[in-house]
Order: sequence, then structure tokens, then C-alpha cells
Amino acid sequence: MEQTDEPTDEQVDEQNDQTPDRNDRKERIGVVESAKMDKSITVSVRRQMKHPMYGKYLERSSTMMAHDEEDEAREGDTVRIMETRPISKHKRWRLVEVIERAK
Repeated sequence: MEQTDEPTDEQVDEQNDQTPDRNDRKERIGVVESAKMDKSITVSVRRQMKHPMYGKYLERSSTMMAHDEEDEAREGDTVRIMETRPISKHKRWRLVEVIERAK
């Protein structure tokens, strides 16, 4: 019987089992506030929270810097960003897609 360098199906399954699964990354949808930087955008992510005592819904926002490799996002665009490894001092998010262009 000849020996081949290609792994058998059993060996491939074992290799796949040993590969650590990547955690699900956080994704947010927000509006681009600034796109003046090179390969960077500032995204405002809005959310609603209920006031703990009075029950009124309040709108809160977070501003995040995101990496935009192709410089495709413009100010006012609605975008989806995903959490990633730290790219620079302030950037921990990257642009996934432009959902809607600004009018």
C-alpha cells in the first residue's frame, strides 16, 4: 500500500476539533459623524434605555472610532461596525458594510 502525504478524513476532523473557535464579535449599527480622517470614521451608536425609577425611555449614544480600509463611508451614512482587535490607540471597531447612503 502506498503512503500519501494527504491527510485522511479522520485526521482532518481531528485538526478541525483542535482549532479554537472564535468568539462572536459584537456588531453595532450607527451613523457616521466624521469621515475626514484617513481610513478612519467616527460612528455614533444610539440606544434606548428605560429610566430605573420613572420608566421613561431615554436615548443614549456612544461614539466609536472605526477602521474604514477603503474610505467608502461618508458623513451621514448608516453603517454596520464590528468589534476587532485594537488597531490604534482609539480604534477597536472596523467597518463591515454601508447599509444606507446619506441623502
